[in-house]
Amino acid sequence: MHKTLRISFSLKNTYRVNGILFSLKQIPLLKRLLPAALYKAKGLKIFANIVSVLWEVVSAFLGKFLYFVTMVCGVGILYKELPENAVFLHILLILTVIGSFMNTHLFNPTKDKYYAMILMKMDAREYTLVNYFYSILKGAIGFLPFTILFGMDRGVPLWFCLLLPLCIAGMKLTYAAITLWDYEKRGFGYNENKLSKHVWGCIALLLGVAYVPPAFGFVLPAVVPMGIFLACIPLGMASITRLTTFRDYYAINKELLAGLTNQMDSTARAQLVKQVNEKKISTDTSITSSRKGFEYLNELFVKRHKRILWNSTKKISYVCVFLIAAVLVGIYLLPEGKPAINEIVMTWLPYFVFIMYAINRGTNFTQALFMNCDHSLLTYSFYKQPSFILRLFQIRLREIMKINAVPALVIGGGLALILFATGGTENPLNYVVLIVSILCMSLFFSIHYLTIYYLLQPYNAGTELKGGTYRIVLAATYAACFALMQLRMPIMIFGIMTIVFCVVYSIVASILVYRLAPKTFRLRT
Repeated sequence: MHKTLRISFSLKNTYRVNGILFSLKQIPLLKRLLPAALYKAKGLKIFANIVSVLWEVVSAFLGKFLYFVTMVCGVGILYKELPENAVFLHILLILTVIGSFMNTHLFNPTKDKYYAMILMKMDAREYTLVNYFYSILKGAIGFLPFTILFGMDRGVPLWFCLLLPLCIAGMKLTYAAITLWDYEKRGFGYNENKLSKHVWGCIALLLGVAYVPPAFGFVLPAVVPMGIFLACIPLGMASITRLTTFRDYYAINKELLAGLTNQMDSTARAQLVKQVNEKKISTDTSITSSRKGFEYLNELFVKRHKRILWNSTKKISYVCVFLIAAVLVGIYLLPEGKPAINEIVMTWLPYFVFIMYAINRGTNFTQALFMNCDHSLLTYSFYKQPSFILRLFQIRLREIMKINAVPALVIGGGLALILFATGGTENPLNYVVLIVSILCMSLFFSIHYLTIYYLLQPYNAGTELKGGTYRIVLAATYAACFALMQLRMPIMIFGIMTIVFCVVYSIVASILVYRLAPKTFRLRT
């Protein structure tokens, strides 16, 4: 068992270290300084190993911290009129249920499983169980400081805060055991990376149960989630027996990793990704355009790729309409909540930067552009002339702005309507600034993703993200948006700042694309 754990660590660490070294090599400032034989450099490998080990430690705690700050406590502070301990436990219970089948660890196809069980022919049962119980233990340790910190701050008893990580682990163990039982009955494996529509519908329903009832003044009494959580400990212990006696781990992992086998080869992966996307591309030969030049090229691309570009945007817009309607109905049924909601709308505008970041379709748009257009056209020199690049950049920016503007208009108009329904504002200009600022947030992310695509072009032939600098920019973007969630500022001040920043960023982005893209917008090997 110890040998299996050591080998699994070595496997994970090896491809993680190689990934770190590859990412370093993609950063322009470091590219010239790093040696050609990068993977043989002992000093760099030691550095990458240290980073890898540190990440293993940090990852145990960082995700849990963000989870509590945003999804549990961050949203929980909206329900000021309800008991803090009840709100905390209500939300945590529902999210734990969701996490038990969305983040199983057991049914997650990963490269280390492929290397170990398929290529190295290691014992599937031993390898699976050792790594699964390690992930459960790691998760419990990662949860412990934050269940104590945030739980006690909200009036949850210390003894229960100490038991909460075991309760969460118990729920995961219980679901894993149930899934293995289901596999024996039906012979159908579960893959947490390929959730069905029914599962996603269940997730949406559970999220509604977590966050909507507290908005209407209803929350489970603290004793109810505490009882359910505590019941998960004996259930989890009983599930361990089921997990350790299950004998068909090789078959279930072979089925789980079937889709990963071809992905290990870049050529096969590129063909697979292409096949999946081709199913979403219209083959209607009657599609045409009366425009000329790049406008002709763009219009044909948008018409043929309508499903890829617009389907998710439509779904997001429908969800936003539903949520806004639910809030308006809640305001009508519980008018005493109007002052609190009005205050939230008036001062929580910075929070919506993160929401617009989350629903933005920039990465989907640029990936579709590369895979089905730029991948071929970048082989022609005329395509990289500054004037042509800037012209096509502006055309594409217009299209991605349209795609992102639909949910932005729904959210902006919905917030203005909620503001009006909760008592309005003394300055009518706040309505205009609110809508325009949300649109500007959408515009910023449209420009941002398209700009870094042109300046850093991160995709290889298999449409994998390989650019180290691109990843750093994405991480910095996330960090900035997350930081803005903590900011509280009146609509007028933050809205005007957002509009001005967006205009300035648009000008700077156009200049950078015109001057630098002819050198940076290229095929990556």
